[in-house]
Amino acid sequence: MKKFILILIICFFNHFSAQQKIPVWERGQMPNSKGLKLKIEEEKEGRITQIQEAELLAFLPAKEERKKMAVIIIPGGGYHHLTYDLGGYSYAKWINTLGISAFVLNYRLPTSPDLKQKEIGPLQDIQAAIKYIRKNAQQWGISPDQIGVLGTSAGGHLAAMVSNISTDYTELKGDWETISTIPDFAILVSPVIDFGVFAHRGSRTNLLGENISEEKIKEFSMQNRVTAKTPPTILFHAQDDNAVPMMNSVLYYQAMIKNKVKGAIFIFPEGEHNIGISNKTALTDNWKKLCEDWLKNLSY
Repeated sequence: MKKFILILIICFFNHFSAQQKIPVWERGQMPNSKGLKLKIEEEKEGRITQIQEAELLAFLPAKEERKKMAVIIIPGGGYHHLTYDLGGYSYAKWINTLGISAFVLNYRLPTSPDLKQKEIGPLQDIQAAIKYIRKNAQQWGISPDQIGVLGTSAGGHLAAMVSNISTDYTELKGDWETISTIPDFAILVSPVIDFGVFAHRGSRTNLLGENISEEKIKEFSMQNRVTAKTPPTILFHAQDDNAVPMMNSVLYYQAMIKNKVKGAIFIFPEGEHNIGISNKTALTDNWKKLCEDWLKNLSY
């Protein structure tokens, strides 16, 4: 009996440790590095404040239920830390219930002492992650042209950056150069968008530093980067969000309308900066159903 229980325990832990960790960069390919050896630094409540290299954690539905679509989850944390658990794994597990594969990206933070150019470090990692998943899509049974991003808070800013900046900063050569870095769709939850009047100051300072020029503020305010080539995007925000004002989402959606970008926006009266998998009100919790229906209606 004891042996049987032990086997069950081993199987239980094997099941939850079976998620595949994938290095984003192959050995010697990671750009923008001083070559420092860094330790992973983690705070309480599932927050990482420092990593050596970017990595993806794959969450895959059963093959029988798996659709061709995949979503890269980009955790927030003000560009200071990564909320990989609440802002990563929880979203990935929910995405799996839709039959969609999910990959949580732990990216290099701009506060890392290893980065030569801090403001493009996170962008390089998400661009390389999109390339990697597209190149290896067949092994997971997904389609390379149905790869989206889901970003929360500062992760939403990074999702908006990769949606609109067409310059390839990965420095990858050979057949990697032919693979697009632009996602096929984007889901932005309480996103940081504006670096001006409605900025989340912590995100702006951590990414760009102090005493930022007006030119830089404009460049990294993502509503200014939207074009007709911006992928279909859905935005969710709460009216009572005191950390990242809802105007961040409104400004982005206005730019989408101006450029005829396909998408939708939902502003809930409550939710603060905590729209996620478990919400305090039934109304705000509807974001998941709205998102699911929107994903179903995407045509490829």
